Amino acid sequence: MNAALPPTLFTPSWHAELELGYARQGDATRPVQRRHLGPLRVQKHLYAEGPEVCQHIIVHPPGGIAGGDRLNISATLGEHAWAQLTSPGAAKWYRASGPAYQQLELKVGAGATLEWLPQETIVYAGAQAELSTRIDLEGDARLCYWDMVALGRPAAGERFDAGHFQAQLDIRRDGQLLWHERQRISGNDGLLDSPIGLDGHPVFATLLISGEIDSELLERCRTIPSPVRGDLSQLPGLLVARCLASEALHARAWLIELWRLLRPALLGRAAVPPRIWST
Repeated sequence: MNAALPPTLFTPSWHAELELGYARQGDATRPVQRRHLGPLRVQKHLYAEGPEVCQHIIVHPPGGIAGGDRLNISATLGEHAWAQLTSPGAAKWYRASGPAYQQLELKVGAGATLEWLPQETIVYAGAQAELSTRIDLEGDARLCYWDMVALGRPAAGERFDAGHFQAQLDIRRDGQLLWHERQRISGNDGLLDSPIGLDGHPVFATLLISGEIDSELLERCRTIPSPVRGDLSQLPGLLVARCLASEALHARAWLIELWRLLRPALLGRAAVPPRIWST
């Protein structure tokens, strides 16, 4: 007779790592390092805008993140390189009995440009998601970073009534702290409905882009037609945009429109949306 195995043996966790490196070679940015361990990959690099901008799509084949999973992603850009990193779809954090983790480390050399533009993160009710991001900029390195978080699945009638979402973000330039943020929202937290919190909106999003814009462009950004509740703040050397939304698609559309306006002004190139965003 075969004895029953302990239930814990049927709850495996995934530990995955992805390490990327980019270098400027002549007039082109080339991927010079691509190391992976476990279920994290990048698809073949693309040059939709010409050789200067190297685009990579980060893929997590399991399709979702569960308790005990650990994802470590790092990318290093050499001087004057330009990399644009995105994802093929939403990242899904599933209900779990224990926490799951993602650690992101990005290093951008002098004169280099990094665009970190993933699609939305969906945190299911009961998930225990803990994310940590550190970005180090050198000299005049440029950054365009966004994130979109959807708590629960309103379309399925699911409220974020259990679990937690925890995130920390640090951005430094030449070792000096430029941006420091901590978030923690628990299931049925008062912040979900409070007017000083999410005010009943299950989706929140942030865009951070290095540089400063004039008042005319700032006003154009503020008047983008959109159902989201959003605004922008110009800090020394960093523009910050935030919104609350009822749907992730609305938040994503708002961020893309901001990116269309801000990329030419702050990064010096017209905005060319990756094709993967339309599939």
